[in-house]
Amino acid sequence: MRRVVLLALLVALLAPGVTHAGTGMFVGATEDNVRSLSPLVAKSKMDMAALAGLDTVRMSILWQPGEQRLGGDDEIVLRNASAAAQLDGVRLIVSIYPRDWRSVPLTSGARGQFASYAASIAKEFPAIRDFIVGNEPNLNLFWMPQFGLGGVDMAARSYELLLARTYDALKLVSDDVNVIGGALASHGQDKPGSLRPTHSPTVFIKDLGAAYRATKRSRPIMDMFAIHPYLIPSKLPPTFVHPNTTTIGVADYPKLVKLLTTAFRGTPQRGETLPIVYDEFGYQSKIPQELRFVYSHLGAKAAADAIPEPLQAKYYAKAFALAACQPTVAGMLIFHVVDERDARAWQSGVYYGNGRPKTSLAAVRAAALSAQSGTLAACDQNKTTANVDGVVFGSPSASGPDTLQTGFTCNLPCTYRLQILDATTGKPVATAGGKAVGLTTVNFPTTELPAGRYEYALRAFKCGKPGTAETRFSTAFALGYADVKLKQLPTLEPVVP
Repeated sequence: MRRVVLLALLVALLAPGVTHAGTGMFVGATEDNVRSLSPLVAKSKMDMAALAGLDTVRMSILWQPGEQRLGGDDEIVLRNASAAAQLDGVRLIVSIYPRDWRSVPLTSGARGQFASYAASIAKEFPAIRDFIVGNEPNLNLFWMPQFGLGGVDMAARSYELLLARTYDALKLVSDDVNVIGGALASHGQDKPGSLRPTHSPTVFIKDLGAAYRATKRSRPIMDMFAIHPYLIPSKLPPTFVHPNTTTIGVADYPKLVKLLTTAFRGTPQRGETLPIVYDEFGYQSKIPQELRFVYSHLGAKAAADAIPEPLQAKYYAKAFALAACQPTVAGMLIFHVVDERDARAWQSGVYYGNGRPKTSLAAVRAAALSAQSGTLAACDQNKTTANVDGVVFGSPSASGPDTLQTGFTCNLPCTYRLQILDATTGKPVATAGGKAVGLTTVNFPTTELPAGRYEYALRAFKCGKPGTAETRFSTAFALGYADVKLKQLPTLEPVVP
């Protein structure tokens, strides 16, 4: 009883912050440098994301025709990244897509292989529950054919079939899996017969909805919708809008919502309320003279599209603030954490290619943490994707060391999973889950847990809507030592052991 009263007091102490929770979102990065056969390298790269205030990392897994389950080096790489993410309290999103346009699964058999491959990852890695299917299928670089006879949108049709097949396979593993569709590029030509056949996101979304309707499918095909709202040129501020073109940037949110609403209105697939993820967005920064030796091809055309570091920080913070006030946007991922050393690629990270922090890092970190806590911007509307408030993690006191207790509030009915992780290995040692609404407390007996260091991981989403999933992590705490006492553990700072 004493612990319950103390828990209620701690929740009450958090009340001033709770008023902002309705605008919280995840802020992370698309970053493949966490892919490593060395667990130490994977952990060091994940640490850099956590130190930058980023609570989510999206990494890619490339599928090849014939593959039906994850294996080989990719399995080792993903195991290392998953463990590193859990240890750092980072949400790991896996993007699965064909290796190149030649590998696109266009037959029923190939789609089945791809879907089985995705499902094998969900089965093998239960800590990973967020999957993006495909990457920029509106561009010929990643998806072909784009057009058929008479200019028909073949890409949207074949992508819809793959997304539906993969959705079903992942949901067979668990209804809690969050299937993210789209991952569209922000622009395209919509010109059949051109040297570079591509579709704009505006046309692709319309055609995706039409393809979905044509199948007369009775189930959804995605829980979230992803888009890469890059600005071209990227020197443009995030507030730049495209009212008269088919391009979609961050400030074109009303256009995007209208497109999704029209495409899926009256079908089993949500459109107007479909959670949105900006899963690639970046501003390249200019490289200081003393660090140019770290990079190659600095004379490339792509490298010229860069801005000063203070402006990079300002634009990232502004983009986070815009997204924070867009009700159905669940999160934003910058591209990358660390610059690519080849300047023909992107230098949009908050660390230089040699790992040295940029001067923009501190401001980006502060903005990211504020966006996550819902305090970055004063918004007229709350997030429809935000539901979890007042999370308090506790460790046992000397007077009552037999129980670990956690409290949280789901404003609307939610499905939750609470785990205690070994802070050394990242593996779960205890799990509780179920449905909840209002203030909920969860108790774990500690009698079966050896002395050591542990941490909490909480994942909750509105009932029946995995696309609204939110995560919270605690810092590491000690168990089984004489000096352990009950304490409130922060839930919004990234965990960096």
